Amino acid sequence: MRALVTGGAGFIGSHLCERLLKDGHEVICLDNYFTGKKDNIRHLLSDTNFEFIRHDVTEPILLEVDRIYHFACPASPIHYQYNPVKTIKTNVMGTINMLGLAKRVKARILLASTSEVYGDPNVHPQTESYWGHVNPIGIRSCYDEGKRVAETLMMDYHRQNNVDIKIIRIFNTYGPRMAPNDGRVVSNFIIQALKNEDITVYGKGEQTRSFQYYEDLINGALKMMEREDFIGPVNLGNPNEFTIMELAEKVIRMTGSKSKIVHLPLPQDDPTQRQPDISLAKKTLDWEPKTGLDRGLSTTIDYFLNLLEKEKN
Repeated sequence: MRALVTGGAGFIGSHLCERLLKDGHEVICLDNYFTGKKDNIRHLLSDTNFEFIRHDVTEPILLEVDRIYHFACPASPIHYQYNPVKTIKTNVMGTINMLGLAKRVKARILLASTSEVYGDPNVHPQTESYWGHVNPIGIRSCYDEGKRVAETLMMDYHRQNNVDIKIIRIFNTYGPRMAPNDGRVVSNFIIQALKNEDITVYGKGEQTRSFQYYEDLINGALKMMEREDFIGPVNLGNPNEFTIMELAEKVIRMTGSKSKIVHLPLPQDDPTQRQPDISLAKKTLDWEPKTGLDRGLSTTIDYFLNLLEKEKN
C-alpha cells in the first residue's frame, strides 16, 4: 500500500510513519512543522519507501495513494489555542481537502478524532453513542467543535459520495516524541520533575484522565484502517483512570525528583472526568491497550531525560 500520513512529523504521526514502513508500506508524510519536528522523522529520510512533503493541509494537494491517515492538527491546548482560527481551518478545510483527495483516488481515509468531542461529559465512562457536552463558544471549541465538524464531514462524504471512511476517537496519549512545551499533563509533569521545579496541578487535582501509550493507539488505528464493514466512530484509549494528583505523585517517585506540588486555578472548560468505554473496540477490532502506566512513563521519562541532556550540551 501507499499510505499518506498528514501530521506525519508530529508525536503520533512520526511513530505511525515508522510502523507503516516497518510493515512494508510506502509512506508519504505531510507536515507544515507547526507542531511537528524534522527531528521526529530524520531517521526515516534515508528510507527509499519514505517521502516527506512540507505542506499545509488547509491547501489542496494532488497525490496518488491507497490509504490516508489524517492526523494533522495541533492537539494540545497551548498549541491549538495559539491560533484558534488556524486550528478550526485545519480541522474543517484540512478534512475537506483530504476527503476530496480520498474521493478522487478512491482511497480509504481514517480520521484521528478525539475524546474532546465529548466535552466535559455528563456520562461516565464515555461510549461512542454519547453526543457530548461541549461549549461551542469557549476557548477550547476551535479544537472540540473542529473535530466534531470533521466527523460530520467524514459521515457526509461517506453518505453522499460513498467515500471509504474510518473514524477513531483518541483519548489522552503519551510517549516519546511528545513536544516538551505542549502543555499536556504528562510532558509538563515529567519536565518539571526532571528539572526539580514545582509541579503545577490545576484545581485540587481531583480531575481524572486515562493515559494511553502511543504503541497501543497505533495498533488500534492500524486494526481500524483494515477492518471491513465498520466505519466507527470507535474509542481508542486506556480505561484505567487516574487522578491528576496520582499522576503527579507517580512522576515524582519515578524520577526521584525533589519537586513540590503547587495548585493553580482550573482552566476554562477543563473536563473533570475523561475515561473511555472501549467495549466497541474490544468487540469489533479485538483491541485493548497492553501497556501499563509505569512501563509507558518509564520510556517517556528516559526520552525527556535525553532531550534535556542534549539541550545542556
